[in-house]
Amino acid sequence: METLVDRDLVAEITSRYQALSSLVPLHTIRNEEDYKGAVLALNQLLDAGAANDGHPLADLVNALGNLVSDYDERHYPLEQVTPVAMICFLMEQHQLSQSDLPEIGAQSVVSEVLNGKRELNVRQIKRLSERFNVPAGVFL
Repeated sequence: METLVDRDLVAEITSRYQALSSLVPLHTIRNEEDYKGAVLALNQLLDAGAANDGHPLADLVNALGNLVSDYDERHYPLEQVTPVAMICFLMEQHQLSQSDLPEIGAQSVVSEVLNGKRELNVRQIKRLSERFNVPAGVFL
């Protein structure tokens, strides 16, 4: 009967995997220590240029990035931010008042939007997105 698994090949794969895993965690991230190690390795690979699709380690970066992303989604879920909260945040960051937002309209219109009495329309969303260089989706 023919052997389905070449034992020498499996031994070589195991040896190489263990060597690589000692430098780059290639397993499900189980705890904060694993997470910190994975992020550190990912950042080092990215700093070395491995984010470029043509880089020989690009697939490794993608795999490690997926592991980090999975852990992030489980342990650090993003909060939903309302359009009003996003506008208020941007106003604070840019030290703006309601009258500094002509993209929305007159100060009275801005006030209605910020008080939840009026929703942003497509034109306003597009203008805000362009002004603050953020995706339009943050205002939806």
